[in-house]
Amino acid sequence: MTTRVILDTDIGTDVDDCLALAFLLASPEISLDAVTCVHGDVDLRARMAIELLGLRGRDEVPVYRGASRPLLDRRPIYWAGHEGQGLLEGLRHRRSPASEHAVDHLVRHVMSHPGQIHLLAIGPLTNVALALLREPALAGALQHLTIMGGALRGVDLLDSGYAEHNIRCDPEAADVVLRSGAPISLVPLDVTLRAQVRRVDLAAIRTSGDPFHLTIADQIERYPQFARTGGTFLHDPLAAATLIDRALLTWQNLHVAVETSGEHAAGVTFMRAPAEGYPPRAAVALGIDPSRAECAIVTRLAA
Repeated sequence: MTTRVILDTDIGTDVDDCLALAFLLASPEISLDAVTCVHGDVDLRARMAIELLGLRGRDEVPVYRGASRPLLDRRPIYWAGHEGQGLLEGLRHRRSPASEHAVDHLVRHVMSHPGQIHLLAIGPLTNVALALLREPALAGALQHLTIMGGALRGVDLLDSGYAEHNIRCDPEAADVVLRSGAPISLVPLDVTLRAQVRRVDLAAIRTSGDPFHLTIADQIERYPQFARTGGTFLHDPLAAATLIDRALLTWQNLHVAVETSGEHAAGVTFMRAPAEGYPPRAAVALGIDPSRAECAIVTRLAA
């Protein structure tokens, strides 16, 4: 049985969104119903998704443009858009994004297929929050919602920012989503910073020699962190991989709250064991076998 998935993404600056999409496209266990784009230059993000889908021969997957600004429009746009170097030159695949707004599509599609759609959210949660605010019953109609975002931020993450990027970009949206009652799995930085793709993996990804795989490898190489260090973290593809093999990570049901104010604290995710007044809101991934997860992801990226 395949899992029907909508991918909600801010594909662009960090190559991990590109890798998450590539992972899903290489997975026969996944039926990708749609890609929805969020945050900043959603037109550019949609063009990037369309190009990758086209290179993989998947032009039947619709791409929708969503919210370009945060929920309350109180936050600056971080990384407003990737230049698309190495991907958008010549634009080999010129189909247009769907005319329907991503939020409208999320509501319509999920409510038309209750219990059947797994929503994978790997960017700021603005589209998801707007859909839940428009149709609160959406939370119960989702088969599941997997989010890449947040951080428990233990002692091994003291050199990271106070708040993880996806949550920091729109804390108010994240708060809406985590309070919604939807069945949520949260894949935070605590595990994603322990899995990487490295230079040695590029040869495997390039093995087939087809334009799709060569483009994926090129996008990895162009990413500044990879160019500088020879590796980059598998944040979003790790979240995607859990749709196929949940046992790649170990999970704990936790109460998760999002701070929405403060000079330093906006977007911080506070997590604690459930207790009276603190109901469980998400299954949070806290443990990982890095080598197993890296192998699982790179194998799919090369397929």
